[in-house]
Amino acid sequence: MFSGSVQPNIVCLFSSTGSQPLSLFSVHVDAALPSDSFVHLLNDRTSLPAPPGASLISLPKAYRNEDAEACVGKQLRQTVLHIQSPTLRTTFIRCPASFSFRTDDKGLGLKHAWLQIQVRNVGREWSFEVGIVDKTGKHGVIRCSTFQNPTLRCNYNLAPVLHLPLKFPSSSSNTLTAWSTVTVYLPDFIPQFASVSRDQRSRTDVSDEDGSTDPSNVPSPQFLPGGAYAHLTYVKIYATCRLRRIWLSDSAPGTGGPTPWEFELYGD
Repeated sequence: MFSGSVQPNIVCLFSSTGSQPLSLFSVHVDAALPSDSFVHLLNDRTSLPAPPGASLISLPKAYRNEDAEACVGKQLRQTVLHIQSPTLRTTFIRCPASFSFRTDDKGLGLKHAWLQIQVRNVGREWSFEVGIVDKTGKHGVIRCSTFQNPTLRCNYNLAPVLHLPLKFPSSSSNTLTAWSTVTVYLPDFIPQFASVSRDQRSRTDVSDEDGSTDPSNVPSPQFLPGGAYAHLTYVKIYATCRLRRIWLSDSAPGTGGPTPWEFELYGD
């Protein structure tokens, strides 16, 4: 998508306040659960407009509007994207809209090392994943989940998948905001593929996602990314969360110049 373009220092893939926030994304919901699985733009503070024919989940108690004084600054007086479903894997947005490991598709083709996601913890399980390629052309998938065990795993699914645990700050009256900015330095994860593979092969209880024990589920080293980081192929955001912005940058937050003011989070 961007591999043949001049790439600026900062590239924004998604902004919930843009005129067409999902123009670069495909949207997927669980058709069997129309009242519970949906992707909808609404105001973070008021949760309006309500999704037609669907029911919003209850937000964590510390972030509800029941106590206006306690909630000052914890919510955004802005439009955000609400992604909700009890079936996490079937409900997500993805950029680019289509991508295949089976072809020479470079996907996004963005070479930026830093990925940042502004997301709100709504008290439910949440996950996101990104596809990366190293300089030798080997693909890998990094999947971060709030429900993942505090160990790293690597399973084979067209490209090796590195599973990582993700934890939001606990919601309480002392929490400054319900929103977080998840910052990922993509090159750091390439060596983890080989490390996890070695660790799993040294165990006798290697298991895949369905609980079976089979060492063959661990990708062989020759299939793992291990060279220098080359580019990002795709970004996928699963239910359940609220999303404000997704962007990439060449430099770490706080270095290489100020972050554009519109990328900051402003409470009510």
